[in-house]
Amino acid sequence: MREDRLKVEESERTEAPALMEESERTEKTPKDPSPLSEEQQHVPQRGELALQTGGSEGQPAVGALPQEGQGGQEGQGSSPDPRVEGGAETRGPPPGGPQGGVLRGPDLLGYVGIEAVLDQMRRKTMKAGFEFNIMVVGQSGLGKSTLVNTLFKSKVSRKSCSPNYEEKISKTVQLQSVSHVIEEKGVRMKLTVIDTPGFGDQINNDRCWEPVVKHVNEQYEKYLKEELRVNRQRKIPDTRVHCCIYFLPASGHWLRPIDVEFMKRLGKIVSIVPVIAKADTLTLEERTEFKQRIRQDLVANGIQVYPQKENDEDAEERLLNNTIRESIPFAVVGTDREHQVNGHRVLGRKTKWGIVEVENVAHCEFANLRDLLIRSHLEDLKQVTHDVHYETYRVQRLTAGAVHQGGPNGSDLESHL
Repeated sequence: MREDRLKVEESERTEAPALMEESERTEKTPKDPSPLSEEQQHVPQRGELALQTGGSEGQPAVGALPQEGQGGQEGQGSSPDPRVEGGAETRGPPPGGPQGGVLRGPDLLGYVGIEAVLDQMRRKTMKAGFEFNIMVVGQSGLGKSTLVNTLFKSKVSRKSCSPNYEEKISKTVQLQSVSHVIEEKGVRMKLTVIDTPGFGDQINNDRCWEPVVKHVNEQYEKYLKEELRVNRQRKIPDTRVHCCIYFLPASGHWLRPIDVEFMKRLGKIVSIVPVIAKADTLTLEERTEFKQRIRQDLVANGIQVYPQKENDEDAEERLLNNTIRESIPFAVVGTDREHQVNGHRVLGRKTKWGIVEVENVAHCEFANLRDLLIRSHLEDLKQVTHDVHYETYRVQRLTAGAVHQGGPNGSDLESHL
């Protein structure tokens, strides 16, 4: 055993210098370049750049390609863009826009109180109140005043406000307005009803729509003057017409030439809502056919009625307005008298065969008209008047240089600048 151990030690002493000499010769002699392996030849794709294993931040990852605009010198690699598609992390804002996002309730650390803005707006609106101006147009005897009284469940028409009023046929179209302040549950509204006595009552109704067009433009002009004043009022009085209810006689045929000409011209400067007056004189079949003919005439003559499709803001509003457009014109019945029906007091018209309930959608479409004008689209009517019709008038006046030449009534806006 001792002899074998001595032989092994002597063998190690003999081989050690030989291995050291061979190692020194290998280090001095450069290696021949060998072909790259498949893994070394593989060029990483775009989605693989962020997945390469590499050193600490700021050092190039294995196989990373130098980016454009970065140093590509030997020994100085460039880190891949961490925002690339398929990357494991995202640093900084997304390309093409500032950093941001939508923070909702679960993402917040606590209650902020943003929803209290609605209460603030409600308090200011209830304190200041708001204005709504409605125009009714149609020939005498169609129940314009009665319908307006039914809409607001009070005597707001000029006939109801004049104790000694006598029905007279005007020789010309004269616009008359009456204003009221209506308060309901703490909310105040200044309501102005503009009536057009004499419209369509003459034998010759040529250009009978001109006084109506002139009145609408005069209110736009008045508002524009106040806007252009150097020292203008804090709140400009709004006398602009927000809605025009046009009454169609229940003839059961089609639109008359006067109806077509009026709505053609007024539809461009004010929101028009056509209605079939005294619809209880038509059967259900006659009413359906008449409404269909009117819709065809509106499309054939390019008449714009409210609500217009181009003013729909989103899918939900478009769905609601499509339902309204399918019901236009509204077949309505107006009355200010109540009757007893099944133990309840209802507004209605009593006939020999029964009572026509005004607010019953199975009898007429008054409830749909009321919801449109007051409960669902009142604020939208005011918004469309300001953003569409008034804005169109303002651009036309200022573009045409009318500020220096005076308005349609000879007024000069330059003095107010």
